[in-house]
Amino acid sequence: MKLTNKIMTAAAVAIGLSAPVMAEELKFASFVPPFHTVTASMIDKLGADLSAATGGELTVRNYPGGELGKGPVEQYVRALQGVADMSWGLQGYTSSQFMKSMTVELPGAIPAGMAGHDMIWNAFDAHLASEFPGTKALALWVSEPNVMLMKEKVIRTPADLIGLKIRVAGAVAADVVSGLGATPVQMPITQVYNALQTGLIDGVFTGASTLLDFKLDEVADSITIGAPLGVISFYAVMNKAKYDGLSDAQKAAVDAASGRGLSKNAEDAWQARADDAIVAARADANNTMVDLSDDEIAAFAAITLAVSEKVLAATGTDNVLAAMRSK
Repeated sequence: MKLTNKIMTAAAVAIGLSAPVMAEELKFASFVPPFHTVTASMIDKLGADLSAATGGELTVRNYPGGELGKGPVEQYVRALQGVADMSWGLQGYTSSQFMKSMTVELPGAIPAGMAGHDMIWNAFDAHLASEFPGTKALALWVSEPNVMLMKEKVIRTPADLIGLKIRVAGAVAADVVSGLGATPVQMPITQVYNALQTGLIDGVFTGASTLLDFKLDEVADSITIGAPLGVISFYAVMNKAKYDGLSDAQKAAVDAASGRGLSKNAEDAWQARADDAIVAARADANNTMVDLSDDEIAAFAAITLAVSEKVLAATGTDNVLAAMRSK
């Protein structure tokens, strides 16, 4: 009997030693449909890299379309409170939290030859980390340059915008729209299709990628390109307590799979999607495409770049912009 017990104990130990480590599935909250650019460029890439680095110990499951909560504005809170392990969103939806980070959104903030994601990370440790409490920043990037997507309005000069209702993502774009004489209407991008279709708004300042990712090509019929309107900034974060609970090897895998590399992948994908969207828009005979001349661009720049200077002075973020531009 004693021998039998010893054999059984030894077998149990052997099974325990040979059993694979249980995989941990990290929940990623996304408020957009699965076909959106963010899925392949950031969420799927992060998941694939983590799985490969940990031998399948860490995997990522995407919850698209607001499966973990419908409100795009609450994305940061979902990760902070642990409803999701990870989430992504727009700084502009909670502008008061991210005033320093949103410096990169200002017209003229990104010099030629620099990438928005690099600028954000350049300033992150010294200036921006405090805007991300309770989380670990996974990716920080910007959209392609904003364009004007309009319904039944053609914009060639700042005067063409006076009195129009223009949707914006956050406070920076609202200042730009106000400076141009239009009325800013802040709403999540998920509401823009219906708002544009029904005439609640006349247009939207956003990246051209939204023509495809949110099907705005179906409701917008005029696109104005070239005005310095800034960009939109994005974040992807992980619940800090969840990160801290990982093994050292798993933390190292998260560190390696995130940061500048993941941010660049997302930013490059946004620009590529925008390029495709513009090509498709030009091929649609129902669209009016306005490519501003140098003189027309200068007319917009005289207003929007002055807005940027006013915002920098009001927020005291000149030092943040300088840090962003450092190499």
